[in-house]
Amino acid sequence: MIPKADILVVGGGLGGVAAALAACRAGRSVVLTEETDWIGGQLTSQAVPPDEHPWVERFGTTASYRRLREEIRRYYRHWYPLRAEALALTDLNPGAGRVSKLCHEPRVALAVLEGMLAPHRTAGRLTVLTEHRPVSAESDNDVVRSVTLEDLRDGTRRTLTARYVLDATETGELLHLAGLEHANGAEARAEFDEPHAPDQAQPLNQQGITVCFALSHHEGEDHTIDRPQDYGFWRTYQPSFWPGPLLGFEAPDPRTLEPVPRTFVPNPDLDPLGVSADQSADAGDKELWGFRRILARKMHVPGAFDSDITLVNWPLNDYWLKPYIGQKAEALREARQLSLSLLYWLQTEAPRGDGGTGFPGLRIRPDVTGTADGLAKAAYVRESRRIKAVTMVTEQDVAIDLVGPYGGIRHRDSVGVGSYRIDLHPSTGGDGYIDIGSVPFEIPLGALVPRRVRNLLPAGKNIGTTHITNGCYRLHPVEWNVGEVAGALAAHCVAEDVEPHQVQAEGKRFEEFARLLDRDGVQRHWPDVRGY
Repeated sequence: MIPKADILVVGGGLGGVAAALAACRAGRSVVLTEETDWIGGQLTSQAVPPDEHPWVERFGTTASYRRLREEIRRYYRHWYPLRAEALALTDLNPGAGRVSKLCHEPRVALAVLEGMLAPHRTAGRLTVLTEHRPVSAESDNDVVRSVTLEDLRDGTRRTLTARYVLDATETGELLHLAGLEHANGAEARAEFDEPHAPDQAQPLNQQGITVCFALSHHEGEDHTIDRPQDYGFWRTYQPSFWPGPLLGFEAPDPRTLEPVPRTFVPNPDLDPLGVSADQSADAGDKELWGFRRILARKMHVPGAFDSDITLVNWPLNDYWLKPYIGQKAEALREARQLSLSLLYWLQTEAPRGDGGTGFPGLRIRPDVTGTADGLAKAAYVRESRRIKAVTMVTEQDVAIDLVGPYGGIRHRDSVGVGSYRIDLHPSTGGDGYIDIGSVPFEIPLGALVPRRVRNLLPAGKNIGTTHITNGCYRLHPVEWNVGEVAGALAAHCVAEDVEPHQVQAEGKRFEEFARLLDRDGVQRHWPDVRGY
């Protein structure tokens, strides 16, 4: 029996977990659902180490996101055989990856997130339904009345009701099911006059997805997988904007679009404590093994681990031939085949520094991803459906070329902050990289408020951004911030018997809500920092 709740959060990724935590913290009852059997989304089921801004260790996130990061570090300090120098680091980077100052294994994030939710589950405030996906929603008079979920284990369906419904799905499923006004893919330039928007709207032009996987390397062993079914296609596929075959170590630099060789050296002898992760200075993506490394063997006492573990989320396995939103089953099948083909190519044909070919000692790690085949439980989805919001965030708000390195729009209704380059991966419309410098930005509450529907809130990548600005709003800390604010707003509206539109539009009501965010450690404005 599922208890009736004040707030239903559909989608258990980072935004959904943050929303549930915020609402429970405010004393509301919550049902949280998730399509896979792991909560955590990008950090866990999608197996993506966090992409973060360079100031993350000091400021620029919510207090609860900082707690998540510190609890991940605490987990490693408590349970892993770290060498003394690593154990003493306050800013420990367990994997010593270059993409982030905190590269770690998916299961560690899962354990920490489960721990953060545990007191609320025990108290009866929170019910978590994993392996449930939304299949329909009923709306009436601008209110979402119910959401029907399917249990993926036995096919049974449950219809749930709540005062507020939060869409924290990876693709904005409820926006579609409940009939909210939303955008998909690229908007026409005429809609917002964005310089990098196409002339015509392109709903099927979506950023590529990636099916990630983890690898270790064991010299002298042979872990070569069976030749994937689609290997013949992927082995010869060359995008028009690529310098050679996609399965190759030369790829465009996302910022300059110039061909750049990547290096691949498993288990380098370098001391991982010497690695610096600062994407404002160096994207860190030219050395593939170290880019998203999630376990560094030399971080630990000698002999504890016989290999590093690296997470494969590279240009070589970005998939963009079919749109995930619209052709999900076929896109996912082909993306999985691409990732398996990349692994097989690495094991059998990839050029080595000694002049040979292939790294048969590469071993895919199902134990890391929690799956039978070693691929992540879910695809890494960069772009969601997005609400038509009271406030739309456009390129003119954040692009450094348009506002200057210290520019950016200050919002009277700011409910958070974020910073990342406008980073669009190759898309299903045939676009190559669009990678634009941006400024640290504020998140306006108006971007979380639909223009019409009164009790559904976005809680992830589905807020009022565009195809362009989604490129800098889509990363881990911002998704968490958006979810936390959505959960807090829904709880506040239940407690005060007001609606989100009122809180956003009316000065005194917003000030009351902002005080709650300030109390809970939600940073709403930036100090004087420069974009990159």
